Amino acid sequence: MKVTAVILAAGLGTRMKSAQPKVMHTVCGQPLIEYSLRAAWDATTEMPVVVVGYGAEAVRDFLGEAARAVIQEPQLGTGHAVQQAEAILKGKTDLVLVTYGDMPMLRPETLNRLVETQRANPGPITMLTVHFADPRGFGRVVRSADGQVQAIVEEAAATPEQMQITELNVGAYCFTSDWLWEALHRLPLSKKGEYYLTDTVELAVKAGLAVQALVTDDASEIIGVNSRIHLSEAEAAMRARISAAHMLAGVTMIDPARTYIEAGVTIGRDTVLWPDTYLQGETTIGENCKIGPNSILRDTIVGNDCTVLASVLESALLEDDVDIGPFGHLRKGAHLCKGVHMGNFGEVKDSTLGPGTKMGHFSYIGNATIGPDVNIGAGTITCNYDGEKKHPTEIGEGVFIGSDTMLVAPVKLGAGARTGAGSVVTKDVPPDTLAVGVPARAIRKLEKKVRSKE
Repeated sequence: MKVTAVILAAGLGTRMKSAQPKVMHTVCGQPLIEYSLRAAWDATTEMPVVVVGYGAEAVRDFLGEAARAVIQEPQLGTGHAVQQAEAILKGKTDLVLVTYGDMPMLRPETLNRLVETQRANPGPITMLTVHFADPRGFGRVVRSADGQVQAIVEEAAATPEQMQITELNVGAYCFTSDWLWEALHRLPLSKKGEYYLTDTVELAVKAGLAVQALVTDDASEIIGVNSRIHLSEAEAAMRARISAAHMLAGVTMIDPARTYIEAGVTIGRDTVLWPDTYLQGETTIGENCKIGPNSILRDTIVGNDCTVLASVLESALLEDDVDIGPFGHLRKGAHLCKGVHMGNFGEVKDSTLGPGTKMGHFSYIGNATIGPDVNIGAGTITCNYDGEKKHPTEIGEGVFIGSDTMLVAPVKLGAGARTGAGSVVTKDVPPDTLAVGVPARAIRKLEKKVRSKE
Protein backbone atom coordinates (compact mmCIF):
# COMPACT_ATOMS: atom_id res chain seq x y z
CA MET A 1 0.00 0.00 0.00
CA LYS A 2 1.42 3.37 -1.01
CA VAL A 3 1.37 6.11 1.63
CA THR A 4 2.31 9.71 0.84
CA ALA A 5 2.62 12.66 3.20
CA VAL A 6 1.34 16.14 2.40
CA ILE A 7 2.99 18.72 4.66
CA LEU A 8 1.28 22.10 4.93
CA ALA A 9 3.91 24.86 4.98
CA ALA A 10 2.40 27.77 3.06
CA GLY A 11 1.40 30.06 5.94
CA LEU A 12 2.74 33.57 6.39
CA GLY A 13 3.13 33.22 10.15
CA THR A 14 1.98 36.76 10.86
CA ARG A 15 2.47 36.45 14.61
CA MET A 16 6.13 35.51 14.14
CA LYS A 17 6.81 39.13 13.08
CA SER A 18 9.44 37.93 10.64
CA ALA A 19 10.44 38.30 7.00
CA GLN A 20 11.53 34.65 7.12
CA PRO A 21 9.02 31.86 6.31
CA LYS A 22 7.68 30.45 9.55
CA VAL A 23 8.76 26.89 8.80
CA MET A 24 12.36 28.02 8.32
CA HIS A 25 12.71 29.19 11.91
CA THR A 26 14.86 26.77 13.88
CA VAL A 27 14.41 24.55 16.92
CA CYS A 28 17.56 22.96 18.31
CA GLY A 29 19.50 23.86 15.19
CA GLN A 30 17.04 22.49 12.62
CA PRO A 31 14.32 24.34 10.66
CA LEU A 32 10.80 23.44 11.73
CA ILE A 33 10.10 21.89 8.34
CA GLU A 34 13.03 19.49 8.79
CA TYR A 35 11.36 17.78 11.74
CA SER A 36 8.08 17.41 9.86
CA LEU A 37 9.90 16.10 6.82
CA ARG A 38 11.88 13.48 8.74
CA ALA A 39 8.80 12.25 10.58
CA ALA A 40 6.84 12.05 7.33
CA TRP A 41 9.59 10.09 5.57
CA ASP A 42 9.64 7.59 8.42
CA ALA A 43 5.87 7.03 8.37
CA THR A 44 5.27 6.79 4.61
CA THR A 45 6.45 4.94 1.53
CA GLU A 46 6.62 7.70 -1.08
CA MET A 47 8.38 11.07 -1.43
CA PRO A 48 6.49 13.72 0.58
CA VAL A 49 4.71 16.68 -0.95
CA VAL A 50 5.21 20.06 0.75
CA VAL A 51 2.65 22.79 0.10
CA VAL A 52 4.51 26.11 0.03
CA GLY A 53 3.33 29.69 -0.23
CA TYR A 54 4.94 32.57 1.61
CA GLY A 55 8.70 32.45 1.09
CA ALA A 56 8.26 29.54 -1.32
CA GLU A 57 11.70 29.92 -2.90
CA ALA A 58 13.54 29.69 0.42
CA VAL A 59 11.56 26.63 1.47
CA ARG A 60 12.05 24.95 -1.91
CA ASP A 61 15.78 25.59 -1.76
CA PHE A 62 15.96 23.94 1.63
CA LEU A 63 13.88 20.93 0.58
CA GLY A 64 16.07 20.18 -2.42
CA GLU A 65 15.48 16.59 -3.55
CA ALA A 66 13.95 15.51 -0.23
CA ALA A 67 10.37 16.44 -1.19
CA ARG A 68 8.14 17.64 -3.99
CA ALA A 69 6.91 21.21 -3.56
CA VAL A 70 3.58 22.56 -4.79
CA ILE A 71 2.52 26.17 -4.37
CA GLN A 72 -0.72 27.40 -2.81
CA GLU A 73 -1.63 30.74 -4.32
CA PRO A 74 -3.85 32.30 -3.16
CA GLN A 75 -3.94 30.79 0.32
CA LEU A 76 -7.56 29.85 0.97
CA GLY A 77 -7.33 27.58 3.99
CA THR A 78 -6.07 24.12 4.90
CA GLY A 79 -8.51 22.23 2.70
CA HIS A 80 -7.49 24.32 -0.28
CA ALA A 81 -3.83 23.70 0.60
CA VAL A 82 -4.19 19.91 0.50
CA GLN A 83 -6.08 20.22 -2.78
CA GLN A 84 -2.92 21.59 -4.41
CA ALA A 85 -1.38 18.11 -4.13
CA GLU A 86 -4.22 16.42 -5.99
CA ALA A 87 -2.72 16.89 -9.44
CA ILE A 88 0.43 14.94 -8.62
CA LEU A 89 -1.00 12.38 -6.17
CA LYS A 90 -4.45 11.43 -7.49
CA GLY A 91 -4.41 7.80 -8.55
CA LYS A 92 -0.79 7.37 -7.41
CA THR A 93 -1.15 6.73 -3.67
CA ASP A 94 -3.53 4.77 -1.45
CA LEU A 95 -3.30 6.80 1.75
CA VAL A 96 -2.52 10.47 2.31
CA LEU A 97 -0.93 11.55 5.59
CA VAL A 98 -1.47 15.25 6.26
CA THR A 99 0.70 17.12 8.77
CA TYR A 100 1.87 20.67 9.39
CA GLY A 101 5.34 22.07 8.84
CA ASP A 102 5.22 24.05 12.08
CA MET A 103 4.74 21.11 14.48
CA PRO A 104 8.26 19.83 15.14
CA MET A 105 7.35 17.72 18.18
CA LEU A 106 5.21 15.18 16.31
CA ARG A 107 7.09 11.90 16.62
CA PRO A 108 7.62 9.54 13.68
CA GLU A 109 6.30 6.75 15.92
CA THR A 110 3.03 8.61 16.38
CA LEU A 111 2.58 9.19 12.66
CA ASN A 112 3.32 5.52 12.04
CA ARG A 113 0.55 4.59 14.47
CA LEU A 114 -1.76 7.04 12.71
CA VAL A 115 -1.10 5.39 9.36
CA GLU A 116 -1.49 1.88 10.77
CA THR A 117 -4.81 2.83 12.39
CA GLN A 118 -6.11 4.09 9.05
CA ARG A 119 -4.97 0.92 7.29
CA ALA A 120 -7.42 -0.97 9.53
CA ASN A 121 -10.14 1.69 9.36
CA PRO A 122 -13.06 0.89 7.03
CA GLY A 123 -13.81 4.61 6.92
CA PRO A 124 -11.89 7.34 5.09
CA ILE A 125 -10.27 9.28 7.98
CA THR A 126 -8.13 8.71 11.04
CA MET A 127 -7.26 11.83 13.03
CA LEU A 128 -4.81 12.46 15.85
CA THR A 129 -6.19 13.87 19.11
CA VAL A 130 -4.97 14.63 22.62
CA HIS A 131 -6.60 15.22 25.99
CA PHE A 132 -5.20 18.45 27.39
CA ALA A 133 -6.56 21.07 29.78
CA ASP A 134 -5.02 24.01 27.89
CA PRO A 135 -6.80 24.16 24.50
CA ARG A 136 -4.12 26.40 22.91
CA GLY A 137 -6.68 27.42 20.28
CA PHE A 138 -7.14 23.89 18.93
CA GLY A 139 -10.49 22.64 17.69
CA ARG A 140 -12.60 20.50 20.03
CA VAL A 141 -13.41 16.92 19.09
CA VAL A 142 -17.16 16.34 19.43
CA ARG A 143 -18.23 12.73 20.04
CA SER A 144 -21.61 11.05 20.14
CA ALA A 145 -23.00 9.29 23.21
CA ASP A 146 -21.45 6.03 22.04
CA GLY A 147 -18.04 7.65 21.62
CA GLN A 148 -18.00 8.05 17.85
CA VAL A 149 -16.33 11.17 16.41
CA GLN A 150 -19.01 13.52 15.06
CA ALA A 151 -17.23 16.76 14.25
CA ILE A 152 -14.36 19.14 14.91
CA VAL A 153 -15.53 22.48 16.24
CA GLU A 154 -13.09 25.37 15.95
CA GLU A 155 -12.66 27.40 19.13
CA ALA A 156 -14.15 30.54 17.60
CA ALA A 157 -17.36 28.69 16.73
CA ALA A 158 -17.66 26.53 19.87
CA THR A 159 -20.59 26.81 22.25
CA PRO A 160 -19.93 27.24 26.01
CA GLU A 161 -20.57 23.50 26.44
CA GLN A 162 -18.19 22.59 23.64
CA MET A 163 -15.53 24.87 25.12
CA GLN A 164 -15.39 22.49 28.09
CA ILE A 165 -14.30 19.58 25.89
CA THR A 166 -10.69 18.62 26.63
CA GLU A 167 -10.12 16.35 23.63
CA LEU A 168 -8.35 18.47 21.02
CA ASN A 169 -7.70 18.04 17.33
CA VAL A 170 -3.93 17.93 16.90
CA GLY A 171 -4.05 18.57 13.16
CA ALA A 172 -2.58 15.35 11.76
CA TYR A 173 -4.74 13.09 9.62
CA CYS A 174 -4.55 10.01 7.46
CA PHE A 175 -7.06 9.78 4.61
CA THR A 176 -8.10 7.25 2.04
CA SER A 177 -6.78 8.94 -1.08
CA ASP A 178 -9.69 8.56 -3.49
CA TRP A 179 -12.25 9.73 -0.94
CA LEU A 180 -10.10 12.73 0.05
CA TRP A 181 -9.78 14.23 -3.44
CA GLU A 182 -13.52 13.98 -4.00
CA ALA A 183 -14.37 15.38 -0.55
CA LEU A 184 -12.10 18.40 -0.91
CA HIS A 185 -14.27 19.63 -3.77
CA ARG A 186 -17.33 19.52 -1.50
CA LEU A 187 -15.92 21.55 1.39
CA PRO A 188 -18.11 24.50 2.39
CA LEU A 189 -16.75 28.03 2.22
CA SER A 190 -16.21 29.42 5.72
CA LYS A 191 -17.21 32.87 6.88
CA LYS A 192 -13.57 33.87 6.42
CA GLY A 193 -13.68 32.82 2.79
CA GLU A 194 -11.54 29.74 3.32
CA TYR A 195 -11.91 25.96 3.00
CA TYR A 196 -11.04 24.01 6.15
CA LEU A 197 -9.68 20.48 6.15
CA THR A 198 -11.45 19.83 9.47
CA ASP A 199 -14.79 19.93 7.63
CA THR A 200 -13.93 16.61 5.97
CA VAL A 201 -14.83 14.96 9.29
CA GLU A 202 -18.39 16.25 9.10
CA LEU A 203 -18.66 15.17 5.45
CA ALA A 204 -17.64 11.62 6.38
CA VAL A 205 -19.99 11.45 9.37
CA LYS A 206 -22.97 12.68 7.32
CA ALA A 207 -22.24 9.95 4.79
CA GLY A 208 -22.29 7.34 7.57
CA LEU A 209 -18.56 6.64 7.26
CA ALA A 210 -16.34 5.85 10.24
CA VAL A 211 -13.94 8.49 11.52
CA GLN A 212 -11.27 7.03 13.80
CA ALA A 213 -9.40 9.05 16.44
CA LEU A 214 -5.95 8.05 17.63
CA VAL A 215 -5.22 9.62 21.01
CA THR A 216 -1.62 10.53 21.83
CA ASP A 217 -0.61 10.62 25.49
CA ASP A 218 2.33 12.97 24.89
CA ALA A 219 1.02 16.53 25.20
CA SER A 220 4.32 17.97 23.98
CA GLU A 221 3.50 16.67 20.51
CA ILE A 222 0.75 19.25 20.07
CA ILE A 223 3.12 22.22 20.28
CA GLY A 224 2.63 24.20 17.10
CA VAL A 225 4.64 27.31 16.35
CA ASN A 226 2.62 30.43 15.63
CA SER A 227 4.65 32.99 17.60
CA ARG A 228 8.10 33.47 19.09
CA ILE A 229 6.63 32.35 22.42
CA HIS A 230 5.54 29.07 20.85
CA LEU A 231 8.98 28.77 19.25
CA SER A 232 10.62 28.99 22.67
CA GLU A 233 8.21 26.37 24.03
CA ALA A 234 9.09 24.02 21.19
CA GLU A 235 12.79 24.69 21.76
CA ALA A 236 12.52 23.79 25.45
CA ALA A 237 10.48 20.67 24.76
CA MET A 238 12.84 19.48 22.02
CA ARG A 239 15.90 20.14 24.18
CA ALA A 240 14.39 18.04 26.95
CA ARG A 241 13.59 15.24 24.49
CA ILE A 242 17.09 15.26 23.00
CA SER A 243 18.77 15.35 26.41
CA ALA A 244 16.64 12.49 27.69
CA ALA A 245 17.55 10.34 24.68
CA HIS A 246 21.27 10.92 25.24
CA MET A 247 21.05 10.19 28.97
CA LEU A 248 19.13 6.98 28.30
CA ALA A 249 21.96 6.04 25.91
CA GLY A 250 24.61 6.41 28.62
CA VAL A 251 25.62 10.09 28.62
CA THR A 252 25.92 11.93 31.94
CA MET A 253 24.65 15.51 32.17
CA ILE A 254 25.49 17.32 35.38
CA ASP A 255 22.70 19.84 34.76
CA PRO A 256 20.52 19.05 31.69
CA ALA A 257 18.69 22.39 31.95
CA ARG A 258 22.00 24.18 31.34
CA THR A 259 23.20 21.90 28.55
CA TYR A 260 22.28 22.73 24.94
CA ILE A 261 22.39 19.90 22.39
CA GLU A 262 21.17 20.31 18.83
CA ALA A 263 19.34 17.62 16.90
CA GLY A 264 22.29 16.58 14.69
CA VAL A 265 24.68 15.75 17.56
CA THR A 266 25.85 12.23 18.48
CA ILE A 267 27.54 11.39 21.80
CA GLY A 268 29.21 8.20 23.01
CA ARG A 269 28.47 6.47 26.29
CA ASP A 270 30.16 7.45 29.56
CA THR A 271 30.82 10.96 28.29
CA VAL A 272 30.15 13.65 30.88
CA LEU A 273 28.69 17.03 29.90
CA TRP A 274 29.16 19.85 32.37
CA PRO A 275 26.86 22.89 32.59
CA ASP A 276 26.81 25.65 29.99
CA THR A 277 28.02 23.33 27.24
CA TYR A 278 26.68 23.90 23.72
CA LEU A 279 26.88 21.09 21.17
CA GLN A 280 25.81 22.34 17.76
CA GLY A 281 25.51 21.28 14.13
CA GLU A 282 26.90 17.89 13.09
CA THR A 283 29.07 17.45 16.16
CA THR A 284 30.16 13.91 17.10
CA ILE A 285 31.69 13.07 20.47
CA GLY A 286 33.19 9.71 21.39
CA GLU A 287 33.10 7.71 24.59
CA ASN A 288 34.39 8.64 28.03
CA CYS A 289 34.96 12.33 27.25
CA LYS A 290 34.60 15.29 29.57
CA ILE A 291 33.12 18.36 27.89
CA GLY A 292 32.73 21.69 29.66
CA PRO A 293 31.79 23.54 31.64
CA ASN A 294 31.45 26.59 29.38
CA SER A 295 32.36 24.92 26.09
CA ILE A 296 30.99 25.35 22.56
CA LEU A 297 31.48 22.61 19.96
CA ARG A 298 30.13 23.26 16.47
CA ASP A 299 30.41 20.78 13.56
CA THR A 300 33.32 19.12 15.38
CA ILE A 301 34.46 15.50 15.70
CA VAL A 302 35.87 14.43 19.06
CA GLY A 303 37.41 11.01 19.66
CA ASN A 304 37.38 8.91 22.82
CA ASP A 305 38.81 9.92 26.22
CA CYS A 306 39.08 13.63 25.40
CA THR A 307 38.75 16.63 27.71
CA VAL A 308 37.52 20.02 26.54
CA LEU A 309 37.42 22.64 29.28
CA ALA A 310 35.88 26.08 28.72
CA SER A 311 36.84 26.16 25.04
CA VAL A 312 35.36 26.86 21.59
CA LEU A 313 35.76 24.27 18.81
CA GLU A 314 34.52 25.01 15.28
CA SER A 315 34.74 22.48 12.43
CA ALA A 316 37.66 20.77 14.14
CA LEU A 317 38.84 17.17 14.51
CA LEU A 318 40.19 15.68 17.74
CA GLU A 319 41.54 12.16 17.83
CA ASP A 320 41.62 10.11 21.04
CA ASP A 321 43.16 11.27 24.32
CA VAL A 322 43.27 14.98 23.48
CA ASP A 323 42.86 17.63 26.15
CA ILE A 324 42.21 21.33 25.59
CA GLY A 325 41.78 24.39 27.73
CA PRO A 326 40.69 26.26 29.50
CA PHE A 327 39.97 29.00 26.94
CA GLY A 328 41.23 27.19 23.86
CA HIS A 329 39.93 27.99 20.38
CA LEU A 330 40.01 25.51 17.51
CA ARG A 331 38.92 27.05 14.22
CA LYS A 332 38.03 25.44 10.91
CA GLY A 333 40.56 22.87 9.76
CA ALA A 334 42.17 22.28 13.14
CA HIS A 335 43.23 18.63 13.51
CA LEU A 336 44.67 17.45 16.82
CA CYS A 337 46.08 13.95 16.64
CA LYS A 338 46.10 11.34 19.40
CA GLY A 339 47.45 12.50 22.74
CA VAL A 340 47.79 16.21 21.91
CA HIS A 341 47.72 18.66 24.80
CA MET A 342 46.69 22.26 24.15
CA GLY A 343 47.07 24.73 26.99
CA ASN A 344 44.94 27.68 27.95
CA PHE A 345 44.40 30.62 25.58
CA GLY A 346 45.70 28.69 22.57
CA GLU A 347 44.30 28.96 19.05
CA VAL A 348 44.67 26.61 16.07
CA LYS A 349 43.37 27.10 12.52
CA ASP A 350 43.90 25.04 9.35
CA SER A 351 46.66 23.07 11.05
CA THR A 352 47.52 19.54 12.12
CA LEU A 353 49.24 18.86 15.42
CA GLY A 354 50.90 15.43 15.36
CA PRO A 355 50.51 12.70 17.98
CA GLY A 356 51.77 13.58 21.43
CA THR A 357 52.49 17.22 20.61
CA LYS A 358 52.21 19.71 23.48
CA MET A 359 51.11 23.26 22.74
CA GLY A 360 51.75 25.83 25.44
CA HIS A 361 49.42 28.63 26.46
CA PHE A 362 49.00 31.95 24.63
CA SER A 363 50.03 30.41 21.30
CA TYR A 364 48.61 30.67 17.79
CA ILE A 365 49.14 28.00 15.14
CA GLY A 366 47.78 28.67 11.63
CA ASN A 367 48.35 26.92 8.29
CA ALA A 368 50.87 24.61 9.90
CA THR A 369 51.75 20.93 9.70
CA ILE A 370 53.35 19.83 12.94
CA GLY A 371 54.88 16.41 13.48
CA PRO A 372 54.67 14.12 16.51
CA ASP A 373 56.08 14.87 19.95
CA VAL A 374 56.69 18.57 19.30
CA ASN A 375 56.86 21.01 22.21
CA ILE A 376 55.36 24.39 21.34
CA GLY A 377 56.37 26.87 23.99
CA ALA A 378 54.08 29.49 25.46
CA GLY A 379 53.52 32.52 23.27
CA THR A 380 54.56 30.81 20.02
CA ILE A 381 53.00 32.34 16.90
CA THR A 382 53.02 31.23 13.29
CA CYS A 383 53.11 34.47 11.31
CA ASN A 384 51.26 32.98 8.36
CA TYR A 385 49.72 36.06 6.71
CA ASP A 386 51.74 38.63 4.80
CA GLY A 387 48.84 40.97 4.12
CA GLU A 388 47.88 39.28 0.85
CA LYS A 389 48.39 35.53 1.16
CA LYS A 390 48.66 32.88 3.85
CA HIS A 391 51.79 30.72 3.93
CA PRO A 392 52.57 27.31 5.47
CA THR A 393 54.75 26.35 8.37
CA GLU A 394 56.19 22.83 8.63
CA ILE A 395 57.61 21.50 11.89
CA GLY A 396 59.22 18.05 12.07
CA GLU A 397 59.13 15.37 14.73
CA GLY A 398 60.53 16.12 18.15
CA VAL A 399 61.08 19.86 17.56
CA PHE A 400 61.29 22.10 20.64
CA ILE A 401 59.93 25.63 20.12
CA GLY A 402 61.07 28.06 22.79
CA SER A 403 58.62 30.45 24.40
CA ASP A 404 57.67 33.59 22.45
CA THR A 405 59.06 32.25 19.17
CA MET A 406 57.77 33.90 15.99
CA LEU A 407 57.71 31.55 12.99
CA VAL A 408 57.51 33.73 9.87
CA ALA A 409 55.99 31.59 7.12
CA PRO A 410 56.79 30.06 4.77
CA VAL A 411 59.28 28.25 6.95
CA LYS A 412 60.36 24.70 7.81
CA LEU A 413 61.94 23.32 10.96
CA GLY A 414 63.56 19.92 10.54
CA ALA A 415 63.13 17.02 12.95
CA GLY A 416 64.81 17.55 16.29
CA ALA A 417 65.43 21.31 15.75
CA ARG A 418 65.16 23.81 18.60
CA THR A 419 64.55 27.54 18.88
CA GLY A 420 65.62 29.79 21.71
CA ALA A 421 63.08 31.82 23.64
CA GLY A 422 62.08 35.00 21.83
CA SER A 423 63.49 33.93 18.46
CA VAL A 424 62.10 35.26 15.17
CA VAL A 425 62.55 32.46 12.65
CA THR A 426 62.54 33.73 9.07
CA LYS A 427 64.57 30.95 7.41
CA ASP A 428 64.38 27.17 7.43
CA VAL A 429 66.10 25.45 10.35
CA PRO A 430 67.88 22.16 9.50
CA PRO A 431 67.20 19.01 11.52
CA ASP A 432 68.85 18.73 14.94
CA THR A 433 69.92 22.38 14.87
CA LEU A 434 69.53 25.15 17.47
CA ALA A 435 68.45 28.57 16.13
CA VAL A 436 68.30 31.71 18.27
CA GLY A 437 68.05 35.47 17.92
CA VAL A 438 66.19 38.16 15.97
CA PRO A 439 66.26 37.19 13.20
CA ALA A 440 67.10 33.65 14.28
CA ARG A 441 70.29 31.99 13.05
CA ALA A 442 71.59 28.48 13.47
CA ILE A 443 74.36 28.40 16.07
CA ARG A 444 75.09 24.71 16.54
CA LYS A 445 74.11 21.18 15.75
CA LEU A 446 72.40 19.15 18.46
CA GLU A 447 72.89 15.56 19.42
CA LYS A 448 70.52 13.55 17.25
CA LYS A 449 67.86 11.75 19.22
CA VAL A 450 66.24 8.43 18.35
CA ARG A 451 62.80 9.35 17.11
CA SER A 452 59.59 7.42 16.57
CA LYS A 453 59.19 5.54 13.31
CA GLU A 454 55.43 6.13 13.34
